[in-house]
Amino acid sequence: MAEVFVRTLKRDYVRVNPRPNAQSAIDQLRGWFAHYNEVHPHRALRYRSPREFIAKTCEALSGL
Repeated sequence: MAEVFVRTLKRDYVRVNPRPNAQSAIDQLRGWFAHYNEVHPHRALRYRSPREFIAKTCEALSGL
């Protein structure tokens, strides 16, 4: 599971953003993680972000 996350992070964030050195990539990690969890669609979550999926799941469960 961690390998898939690292591959996704490298493919969708590191390769498409300017990073003249390792420190600049490290400095951008917080924003990339936030985007990954709040905006980035995940196929396994029916193309929702993790935060959106959790919110919808909690909403559905509270209605039971």
